[in-house]
Amino acid sequence: MLIAAAVVVTISMGVRQAFGVFLTPVVAELGIGREVFGFAIAVQNLLFGLMQPFIGMIADRFGPSRVVLAGTAAYVAGLVLAASTGSPTGLMVTLGVAVGFGLAGTSFVVVLGAVGRAVPEARRPQCFALVTAGGSFGMFAVVPGAYAMLDAFGWRDAILLLAIAASAMAAFGFALDGARRRRPQGAAGAAPAPAAPSGADTLGKALHEAAHSGSFWLLALGFGVCGFQITFIGVHLPAWVGDVGIPGWVAAWALGLIGACNIVGAYVLGSLGAHFRGRNMLVAIYTLRMIFVTAVVVLPPSAPLILAFAVLFGFTWLGTIPLTSGMVARIFGPRYLSTLYGVVFLSHQVGAFLGAWGGGYAYDLLGSYDAVWTAMAVISAIAALMHLPISDRPVVRQPKAA
Repeated sequence: MLIAAAVVVTISMGVRQAFGVFLTPVVAELGIGREVFGFAIAVQNLLFGLMQPFIGMIADRFGPSRVVLAGTAAYVAGLVLAASTGSPTGLMVTLGVAVGFGLAGTSFVVVLGAVGRAVPEARRPQCFALVTAGGSFGMFAVVPGAYAMLDAFGWRDAILLLAIAASAMAAFGFALDGARRRRPQGAAGAAPAPAAPSGADTLGKALHEAAHSGSFWLLALGFGVCGFQITFIGVHLPAWVGDVGIPGWVAAWALGLIGACNIVGAYVLGSLGAHFRGRNMLVAIYTLRMIFVTAVVVLPPSAPLILAFAVLFGFTWLGTIPLTSGMVARIFGPRYLSTLYGVVFLSHQVGAFLGAWGGGYAYDLLGSYDAVWTAMAVISAIAALMHLPISDRPVVRQPKAA
């Protein structure tokens, strides 16, 4: 199951992170502003987030395989139609709406929920980190390849080739229902030992517990900062690199390096989450991001600076995911993890919406991305401070009457 989950995330996130390299040629051919392209990707991210709680409920109720199959169909359809679009509306419907629905059914909420039910609590941070690292490998493998296809064939044919790659997710989605079909066994086939409480008795109680938890909302707000940062970088870094006179291949390989470094970073940070408090790890991540982004703001742009930034920021890129999802599972239990993490992930995608659209809006208004880079450093510091008061103690529930 872990391999299947990692492959689905690898393809889904890899294709998604490649959209930034298409910004400049699409904007040039369609004669639109960067805000328009950014808004299409912003809608994609917002729909992706809005659907997560509901997708989580469906996956919890009917199993993740059906959700992944439906998501793959929407993802592929959106890419195929995007390759033939010739208007801002077409861009919005295809890359925005269709791919947004596709991402919702093929990403972390669905697969991490499946993995969380299949492994014991002690192994969850490492397993979550392994699956998360699949998203980073996808970024490393797909983004430079997408740039090469774009350079060789043009943006329309390159998107069609990405659609073919995305269709492979359907085959791996079938393995994700394994935990629902298999009954866990102890040694020599004995029944398993009594498990720790797995969560609230009902979905309604789980949502009530989360809604009345200050730590839950602080996690969600901090995750929104993460969404803003990684989406702005993923969508607008290639265009910014071109604006400062650096070749496009530097941006493509910078995004690839982010993915490669996060393969290590996500696993290391997730593994450390098994030994150190997740709250403290998240404080450290956002503090490091503040330092790295500040360097981009104050130092003159150059290829070495961009690649160094990619290596350092990449180490923390998706490290927030295993830590945040692990804290949600620890506080509220794994039973409704897909749903509760879906709510937290919605905040991440609201931040992603602002990062994709706001970056384009700021550029069209001000003629540069300088203000957005500065804002990213500031909100990194705010996110670090927000995580300090979070409590990761499990919710105390009254035992059932005998």
